[in-house]
Amino acid sequence: MCRHLGYLGPPQTLHSLIYDGEYSLETQAYAPRMTQGNLLNADGFGVGWYQDGEPVRFRRAQPLWTDQSFREVAGAVHASCAVAAIRSATIGFPVDESCAQPFRAGRWLFSHNGKIEGYGGIESKLRELAGDVAEMPDARAPVDSAPLFALAVRHWRDGLPLGDGLAAVITAITALAPGRYNLLASDGTSLAATTWGDSLFVREDADAVRIASEPLDDVPGWRHVPDGSLVTAGPATGVRIDSL
Repeated sequence: MCRHLGYLGPPQTLHSLIYDGEYSLETQAYAPRMTQGNLLNADGFGVGWYQDGEPVRFRRAQPLWTDQSFREVAGAVHASCAVAAIRSATIGFPVDESCAQPFRAGRWLFSHNGKIEGYGGIESKLRELAGDVAEMPDARAPVDSAPLFALAVRHWRDGLPLGDGLAAVITAITALAPGRYNLLASDGTSLAATTWGDSLFVREDADAVRIASEPLDDVPGWRHVPDGSLVTAGPATGVRIDSL
């Protein structure tokens, strides 16, 4: 259910990040290999990257493979840090651009691959935990990922590091409801991701890191991240995988 990708390293075109590889993010939109219970991720897509330290986004409610204009633009945009996602909408939530991820607030980008079981029964409690979302338009999107995003931003604004903020979200939501909670985030200089019920892989090359729901190709070097893990990646620390 949904797929996402994070990149940190030397500037690459968005085209190379999203379209290159036998199992690229575009391919995963219509032929995913490891998703839970769905055959397509055709209900929207988005990519966020950083320009002069600030996150910039492109989002659509249509399938990634149908947007030829974005394919052209992606070849002209370079990024050293990016988060991209494709969506398979959970029943009950609209196919709308506002629900396409990554979400954005301040310097942070956020993506949720999964679903909250029994969301209607815990939505009010979760939104209470998240607090004021007046300055977070994406946190008001009509989708279960939105309050998870709001809660993450609250933790980051309170001073938690990127990965610790995601871990705190996992602690809070798993106490309320079962579900699949693969989260991915960036602050422009680092990446963090969780595995909770769905697949995740990491590839660390000499100067670049890719974190993806599925390997983008068959080139050796992709590592499977065990379920119930937190992945953090940054220029000073490299890649770390810790149990949640």
